Amino acid sequence: QVHVVESGGGLVQAGGSLRLSCVASGRTSSGYALGWFRRAPGKEREFVASVSWTGGATLYADVVKGRFTISRENAKSTVYLQMNSLKPEDTAVYYCAARTGWDPNSRFHEYDYWGQGTQVTVSS
Repeated sequence: QVHVVESGGGLVQAGGSLRLSCVASGRTSSGYALGWFRRAPGKEREFVASVSWTGGATLYADVVKGRFTISRENAKSTVYLQMNSLKPEDTAVYYCAARTGWDPNSRFHEYDYWGQGTQVTVSS
């Protein structure tokens, strides 16, 4: 079992930045990839970014490429999502998820453990 807890959400103006954090705990010694997803009001959950167990491989949704950066610090069991040049359409609840595999993945059903989410609101 792996538990993940997100933090760092908030309200920011368009063009601003936020950094989300996600701390993993539990049975993390076997290695796991981490991902960020989001759900905007009235929309389905969508993939944002994912990082491999080693941090050497990443995946991004096209809509965030060049603006968001995912990274991880295994010594702290933490993954980060640095979000720059935020847009109102980035407003959503952001979820951290862990999967029992080493490679990054964009499909939500590949993830086994989910956090409760953190709200990000971008004002225009």
